Amino acid sequence: MSSLYSRSKDLSSRSRKSLSDSPPSSPSPSTKTFRQDRASRSDSSGVEPASDRLSARTSTYTRRENRLASLSKTEDDSASKDYKKLYEDALTENEKLKSRLEDSKQELTKIRSQLDRVTQKQDRMSERSTVFESEKREKEALEKRVSDMEEEFKVKRKCSLNVVLPCYLNLSWADF
Repeated sequence: MSSLYSRSKDLSSRSRKSLSDSPPSSPSPSTKTFRQDRASRSDSSGVEPASDRLSARTSTYTRRENRLASLSKTEDDSASKDYKKLYEDALTENEKLKSRLEDSKQELTKIRSQLDRVTQKQDRMSERSTVFESEKREKEALEKRVSDMEEEFKVKRKCSLNVVLPCYLNLSWADF
């Protein structure tokens, strides 16, 4: 008997801690009630029937699974909502950017056409100015030619008068 006594003494003196016995860093309300339930059950009777222990285990497992599932579900819901919102925000921003890009393309096309028109006008104006300059030079050349011809005409007239007059007046060239 003494050997039995020493064994039981050794077992009772040892303290065994499992993960479920150690308090979590932040206990949830369901964990607190679970501990209270277990403490009250162990106080009420020293021995529990096997069916009660089995149902208690399954109920704790189901409560734990439900709690974990609800936590992960809320995290998933919030994460999926966040991703969905981010995706929708990205889509709306992309649509805005696409419309701005289209507006910019249209504006660029409009500005290019205006630039082409202005360039063509300047080309025409430069052609016109070139034509105008050549016409001006041609006009000046013609005016000079006309003035030269007028001078020649005056000289010829004077010469012809000089030839005719001396004959009529019996004057010589020396008189002139």
